[in-house]
Amino acid sequence: MKAVVSVTFDDEFVVHDIKIIEGQNGLFIAMPSRKMGEGDFRDIAHPLISETRNRIKDAIFAEYEKILDEKVEEGLMGMASAQ
Repeated sequence: MKAVVSVTFDDEFVVHDIKIIEGQNGLFIAMPSRKMGEGDFRDIAHPLISETRNRIKDAIFAEYEKILDEKVEEGLMGMASAQ
C-alpha cells in the first residue's frame, strides 16, 4: 500500500479510506471495503460506472504524483543547503 486518501465531491460528500496499492501491473485504487463472513471483502462505497471510477482514479493519481514530486524537490533542496 502506497497511500490512503479521502476524496470530497463538490464540497458536499466525502469518501475516506481509498487505498493506493502497488500491484504486479502498477498502481491501482481500492475503494473502502468491509470484511464479510468467510474472508471476502465488499466495497462499501464505489462508483457505479467505469467512467466515473476512471475520473476518480485519474484525480487521485494526479494528486499522488504531485505530492511525490514536491517531496523529491524538498529532498533536493535539503541536500543542496547541506553542501
